[in-house]
Amino acid sequence: MFRNSYDSDNTTFSPQGKLFQVEYALEAVKQGSAAIGLRSKTHAVLLTLKRSTGELATYQKKLIRIDDHVGVAIAGLTSDARVLSNFMRQQAMRSRMTFGRAIPVGRIVQSIADRAQTNTQEYGRRPYGVGFLVIGEDETGPHLYEFSPSGTAFEYYAHSIGARSQSAKTYLEKNFENFEDAPLAELINHGLSALHDTLQQDKSLSLHNTSIAIIGPPDAAIENLGQSAAAKRGNFRVWENQGVEELLKAWRRSRGEPEDGPQEEAAQPPAAEQAQSAEGSENAPAGAPAGGEDVTMEEQ
Repeated sequence: MFRNSYDSDNTTFSPQGKLFQVEYALEAVKQGSAAIGLRSKTHAVLLTLKRSTGELATYQKKLIRIDDHVGVAIAGLTSDARVLSNFMRQQAMRSRMTFGRAIPVGRIVQSIADRAQTNTQEYGRRPYGVGFLVIGEDETGPHLYEFSPSGTAFEYYAHSIGARSQSAKTYLEKNFENFEDAPLAELINHGLSALHDTLQQDKSLSLHNTSIAIIGPPDAAIENLGQSAAAKRGNFRVWENQGVEELLKAWRRSRGEPEDGPQEEAAQPPAAEQAQSAEGSENAPAGAPAGGEDVTMEEQ
């Protein structure tokens, strides 16, 4: 992807009007494992695929709580995600200490977009190599935003980022008209179906590689409220490992599949997920580093 002298820094435009360093940062997001976001009138939901760097490593965290009313899903460099999520927490805390109220969702998203845009025009800096899906709830209802390394942020009814995200977008575009009035259980099922479309044909969703975040009123029919005080209050909460087992069973029942799923998936070692991460994005350039959250600074 070498572009002569036009990709040596992020302040030089190419004759085509492009900033190649920004485009390379967007490629890092495409290498990340998939993240899906959906919202209805009452809820917003994030669903992500988790990866492991090896057989001895745990699955990497994909969902980050920012405040009681805001959380993010990441795709790209986890080190950059950590820096930006800490900045978002500072903004949320500052709003509570200064104004005595939770920061509006749109404002906190705009704050990280402004921070990322600065890195695209100042010499000696590089763009952040991570993308966010941000869900939150304020007095205007639930929201879903996408943040990209170029410094842009847009609100969506549903969206997906990461490897093979186009397959998920196709499903979401076909069904988004049903999301507005969908109950929480149906919204999660739509999200799991979209997330499933990002997998290879011989893979399936399991409690090991799936995590789900919800914001909005609790639903005792599908959530274990005894395990989460945040769920009782309707705040941002994350369900993973054993917490997503019942949600996956309900999704499989809705598709007419066995509740327990493929037996080989339950015993799948993290090394198999490593093989999946090596595949990367369908549109990834030749020689690009594989794996989204497995893309570390040393590999860039």
